[in-house]
Amino acid sequence: MYAREDISHILQDLKMRLEQVNHSWTIHDYEALLEFYVGIVPKILNAGRCSIFIVEPGTDKIWLKCGTGLKERELMPPKEDTIVGRAISTGKWVIENDLQESDYHSELASKTKFVTLNLLCAPIKCRTHQGIAGAIEVLNKQKDEEFTSQDGELLMEIADYLSMALENILLNQEILQISDRLNREIDRICNEDINFIAKSPVMKNVVNTVRVVSQSPVNVLIHGESGTGKELIARMIHMSSDRKNEPFVPVNCASIPENLMESEFFGYEKGAFTGAVSSKKGHFEEADGGTLFMDEIREMPLVIQPKFLRVIQEGEGYRLGSTRKLNYNFRIVSATNKDLRKEVAKGIFREDLFYRIFSVDIFIPPLRERREDIVPLAMFFLTNVSKRFKKKTTGYSPEVLNFFEEYCWPGNVRQLLHEVERLVALTPQGEKISLAHCSQQLKEWKNTRTTGDVGSTSVSTLPAKVKELEIIFIKETLMKTKGNKLQASKLLGITRPGLDKKMKRYGIQIQ
Repeated sequence: MYAREDISHILQDLKMRLEQVNHSWTIHDYEALLEFYVGIVPKILNAGRCSIFIVEPGTDKIWLKCGTGLKERELMPPKEDTIVGRAISTGKWVIENDLQESDYHSELASKTKFVTLNLLCAPIKCRTHQGIAGAIEVLNKQKDEEFTSQDGELLMEIADYLSMALENILLNQEILQISDRLNREIDRICNEDINFIAKSPVMKNVVNTVRVVSQSPVNVLIHGESGTGKELIARMIHMSSDRKNEPFVPVNCASIPENLMESEFFGYEKGAFTGAVSSKKGHFEEADGGTLFMDEIREMPLVIQPKFLRVIQEGEGYRLGSTRKLNYNFRIVSATNKDLRKEVAKGIFREDLFYRIFSVDIFIPPLRERREDIVPLAMFFLTNVSKRFKKKTTGYSPEVLNFFEEYCWPGNVRQLLHEVERLVALTPQGEKISLAHCSQQLKEWKNTRTTGDVGSTSVSTLPAKVKELEIIFIKETLMKTKGNKLQASKLLGITRPGLDKKMKRYGIQIQ
């Protein structure tokens, strides 16, 4: 029997392999190959046109995949009383050299503005199983000639090679569907028991709030500094709700260029714009029935916000290039590291959208304000990282844990995880984790603390102690603000020029 962790790793490996297959040879490559056949086969058989048809799996429906001067699905010939249907039914090539009296082809001529005089059609047989995948036909032998049995044998040979491309298209579509279902299953298995460390009172309150809001369909806004675990909270809300078996779709609004924002969220039809070589679902469709997590929602361009507002209000929308209305049913969980109320006041974020994206807001405090969580998080990360790296240490030295509790962690939980990964990677197998392998940023901070330790028993003048404290506070604040002098000066209660003067006086550089 496999443990849950083993199953998760197996699924992740399978998912990676499927993605590699899809990225190495995509459905667009196969469709381009079919277009090549449509262009080259008439030259080989000295004919006017060529069309390729597909049999829809599990049905008797036949539809055009590609053809000279025709659009996909423009023709859907019935299986009965058509030459294509006869070739598919019998599994043999069919020649008709006199179609001037054909009612079906007369109707086609009025629709396509193309008169078919004679026709050769060959079935495309499945290679992986018994059956017929489709058919290929060539129309109007040139120079008033007729199609011959020799042409039929040649077209059957072409159809045999074509079957590989055609079956790969159908297989690729199945792989995409399986991959989509697999992604949902991986999310379900990996997040069924989400481990969230909450030892501090403030984080226990956050977890309690998550449990309560999960039971109702309200939209939620999660705010807090970068790296505090906002997406993890969003997943907890999803996995604790009645939508847990439906998709959780995370989207980082800051990572999508403004000109692609609409197509990414609404999706598009083939040919909707240059480069739209096939239809694509948008994030709204992907999240239908489940939860749409919009990270860094403040970065959504102002010009796009009214369209999002309509989707939230009406629960409907359209793919680009389509007139078919789509209905959406998903829960919105948003996240931001900015104060959205201030962004509304500045005119950067629409007020009506602000009041639509959430009914409940949850604040995740920075790690420096919940120090009771630091050591439990470090121990939890050590266990997980050791398993991933397949490496065993004898744990942290007391100095490391004490230092972790003292450090300000400007990058929050994400920075702590990265530090643990570094320590596990650099610590020799079977040895204890020490301060020697800490990152340069943490070492410099430790040296500053040691140099300016207020509790030192060494004799020093009051001005010297004041200088030491100023250096410590300025460096800590610059770390918290990631080098932003304007924010640091506000936190320190001094002016920006005043901060510049002190940094110059003390020789403080932004790391």
